[in-house]
Amino acid sequence: MLEDNSNDLFLNYALGIEYFAQQNYTQAEIQFKKTIDLQKDYVAAYYQLGKLFEAQNKISEALAFFKEGLEFAKAQKNNKAVNEFGEAIFMLED
Repeated sequence: MLEDNSNDLFLNYALGIEYFAQQNYTQAEIQFKKTIDLQKDYVAAYYQLGKLFEAQNKISEALAFFKEGLEFAKAQKNNKAVNEFGEAIFMLED
C-alpha cells in the first residue's frame, strides 16, 4: 500500500512501528522521521523515536525527541501525550 501512496502519514508511521517491533532500528528511525517530515507536529512519531533511542541506550537523543514532542503535545493541548512525554523524560532524567 505504501508503494501506491508513499506520502501516507499513517502508513509510514505504522511501518515504523513494525520495524521497531522487529528491532530494525535503522528502518524504524527512517519511517518515523519521514512521518515527521510529512507532518511536523505528529506527536506519536516523536514518542516512538524517543523510545527507539532509549532502547538503544542513546539517552540524549531520546530526551531530545521526547522534549520536542512534549512541546507539540502542549501546543495541541493533548494532555494524555503531555503526561506520557513527561513520564518518559522523568524516567530518563531520574
